[in-house]
Amino acid sequence: MSVQLTYGVRGSEHAAPDAVVRFVSKKELIHGENAGPIIQPQIDEALRGLYAKGLFKADPEQTETVTTLGLYPAAHIVFAGVDQDGGARGLRLAAAAVAKALKKFKAEHVQILLSEALTNSVGNDIGAERAAQALTEGLLLALHVRQPLKREQNERFGLKDVAFVPQGTAIAGQDAPLWEQGIAKGKLYVEGVNLARDLTNLPGNDLTPERLAYHAEELARELDLEIEVIDEWSAAEQRMGGLLGVGQGSINPPRMIVIHYKGDSSTEEAWGLVGKGITFDTGGISLKRAEGMQEMISDMGGAAAVLGAMRIIGELKPAINVIAVIPTAENMPSDRAIKPGDVLRMMSGHTVEIVNTDAEGRLVLADGLTTAITRGATRLVDVATLTGAVSVALGLEATGAVTNNDELFKQVQAASERSGERIWQLPAYPEYKKQIRSDAADLKNSGGRYGGTITGGLFIGHFAEGLPWVHLDIGGTAWLDTSRGWEPKGATGVMVRTLVELVLQSK
Repeated sequence: MSVQLTYGVRGSEHAAPDAVVRFVSKKELIHGENAGPIIQPQIDEALRGLYAKGLFKADPEQTETVTTLGLYPAAHIVFAGVDQDGGARGLRLAAAAVAKALKKFKAEHVQILLSEALTNSVGNDIGAERAAQALTEGLLLALHVRQPLKREQNERFGLKDVAFVPQGTAIAGQDAPLWEQGIAKGKLYVEGVNLARDLTNLPGNDLTPERLAYHAEELARELDLEIEVIDEWSAAEQRMGGLLGVGQGSINPPRMIVIHYKGDSSTEEAWGLVGKGITFDTGGISLKRAEGMQEMISDMGGAAAVLGAMRIIGELKPAINVIAVIPTAENMPSDRAIKPGDVLRMMSGHTVEIVNTDAEGRLVLADGLTTAITRGATRLVDVATLTGAVSVALGLEATGAVTNNDELFKQVQAASERSGERIWQLPAYPEYKKQIRSDAADLKNSGGRYGGTITGGLFIGHFAEGLPWVHLDIGGTAWLDTSRGWEPKGATGVMVRTLVELVLQSK
């Protein structure tokens, strides 16, 4: 979907928009002599009447669509509640609610009125550029929907252009460059997130490891980035036992994908972004239950997040170095598949006893971290739909984090706060590491039920070779059964924007 977004009054060719949007706070709806104008006297009075009856309270994410009946030069007005103290996240949620309201009557040309009170409030809080970016992200991310593979496609909602129009005289021109920059940045972030969503939503018979590598090659070619695609033969030469072990049960062989972005030749410092790319996960010999297994197309959500982030980084061209690594495989049961009791030798030389073949993501990520380190990464962040246990601990509201470096985690957390994607740090006490000790090898690939998200993360961290490292478990946030806020049903593209904010902060 290509939507034109602008700042300022629109040209005469679209003088009468299909819909006008006005963000409203509770203060503006209170009756009284000091109640200021909202949009038009009669419409204002009707809106305040709805508030008095408790029908529209201007709560966050609440909208009310009013038909103007000729009282205003637009057929509809969408009033959206906004928490003026909610910062960028509050603006994203308000804009996402607006997007859902606009879908209902298929508006194509829209004006979003920015009240002086709202603009002053966000200007003092987060600044005009971040406000513009947040509104753009909320609006466009909420418009994205999974496109089903049908013989006859349904007509999609086609929003064509949106103009952010300031109300009042003091704010009309001075912040225009900042708003335009924020809008452009927001659109670019949305493109990265939607790339991740579209990849994750692809069915497993379409997105095999080889096909995921093809998509990565297309992205690298478009952005003029260096890329390595390591096939099963080269992986064997480099002794990637974890990747090969997980992939050996499938007819579709595994791949190790490495994308290099070199933005600063004056330093050896480089971010290593590693994304789990299990294109389908049956659990292998330790077979998952049938119910819900179709959602395991999302087990490459970490890989998709890294690719989405690289799209944005490649377009922005910041002065940093990034090594993106995606170990990708299918985890299938067959006569060739790994089985409980097997011992694998990883790329690092460490040996791993397999006690559960459904704990496969950490095996490919172990080789992924080693690959990133051998290519020069000095700081590591891995993103993975690693465990179901993270949903037990945190529900679907937050991504779980495990780290060996609190300073690096603080950077990740600050990035997540800017993106509005919640992350919660889990403890990494030495006692947890005892659960993954093995009598048959250096490690075993599962520490059992208790603390499963933590022990899974610590298994990966064992292969960080002492470098600063953060593991992000998106097992509860990468895929949703129902939409919420700016995230749709299905793949969410979570952590794309957080990864970008993280590496940009380090410039």
